[in-house]
Amino acid sequence: MSELHTPHAGDDLAPDDDVVALLKRQHGDIRNLFDEVEACTGAERQDAFRRLVRLLAVHETAEQEVVHPYARRAFPGGEQVVEDRLAEEKTAKETLAEMDGMDTEDPTFMPRLVKLRTDVQEHARAEERYEFTHIYRNADAKTLAAMAKAVKAAEAMAPTRPHPGVQSAAANVALGPVAALMDRTKDAVRRAMGEGR
Repeated sequence: MSELHTPHAGDDLAPDDDVVALLKRQHGDIRNLFDEVEACTGAERQDAFRRLVRLLAVHETAEQEVVHPYARRAFPGGEQVVEDRLAEEKTAKETLAEMDGMDTEDPTFMPRLVKLRTDVQEHARAEERYEFTHIYRNADAKTLAAMAKAVKAAEAMAPTRPHPGVQSAAANVALGPVAALMDRTKDAVRRAMGEGR
């Protein structure tokens, strides 16, 4: 198969001054990468899967640091909306953990990929319907732009290998260099949010 290039949010050099539009484009990017993983074989599949994992990590980091904190406080019922999204993320992370380090040619890889895709797509639809809609209704243009800036900071810093299931700061410390990169990602997001205010 010829070399594939899956587009990513930001490739078009758009200003990305709306966090909801940016995250929805990332949802499209994630769907495209799932397609690419399914269409490839051998080393190309392995490479596409690594890029998918990285994009999922970027997206998750951004949501946890930017979107969820805003949603918790911005509208009535926000706390429950976020808790529901975190439960969905946990399911997807558990599937991803089962696949971590797996040979993409393993006969059990594709069935697990299909389950992961289903979990991720259901989560994305719920985000767009229950969380992003409320963010649009409650955030002004300046806030949307500040959050988009922070998501872009996460995109630049996010780890290539997330550690699914790790919820506590103490557990993150035990993971070493990747956890340190996750911490740097969070720091970059927080700095970007601070500068956007």
